[in-house]
Amino acid sequence: MTEHTLILARTALVLIDLQNSNVKRELAPYTAEQTVGNCVLLAQEMRSRGAMVVYVRVLLNELPVPLADAPMRPPGAAAPPYDASELAEMAGVEATDIVVTKRQWGAFYGTELDQLLRRRHIDTLLLGGIATNFGVESTARAAFDRSYKLVFAEDAMSSMDAEAHHFACKHIFPKMGRVRSTRALIDMLHAGTGDA
Repeated sequence: MTEHTLILARTALVLIDLQNSNVKRELAPYTAEQTVGNCVLLAQEMRSRGAMVVYVRVLLNELPVPLADAPMRPPGAAAPPYDASELAEMAGVEATDIVVTKRQWGAFYGTELDQLLRRRHIDTLLLGGIATNFGVESTARAAFDRSYKLVFAEDAMSSMDAEAHHFACKHIFPKMGRVRSTRALIDMLHAGTGDA
């Protein structure tokens, strides 16, 4: 696949579900500290270049509880604590960032995200967050269906299962866009090449 140039004025960093409930989970292959730390590094780099930074959070109490073989929250389970849906302090949200609230895994359905991106002429998304194979993948699939170009920061995302993370990063995301490390993306931004 040929490389393309990242035009920062048309690129947004979209970070999925870096909220209290997720950063307290045991994650793999990267810990919450590693994952969020890489997300923060990317956010700082993008902000310093005037690029759009979006944090997405999910209202846990409003997530659907389907009849499923392995639901995320079994029917009748205690409601999450009041602050579980709040973005974690360690995520480093700044006043200039955009915060989008969702009520399902993906960040597009039922939110203003697509409109916010299109009004700013964004056509490329750089994605990270928790969890790789839930919120990040669901958002990526919806973005792909809407013809956004995608770049995945592989070590700025993690899951509750390392195998699920690796499967998405090796078999799903490369078919939708480019998978890069945080370091590679930051080096590219420092070099000013814009090649992802």
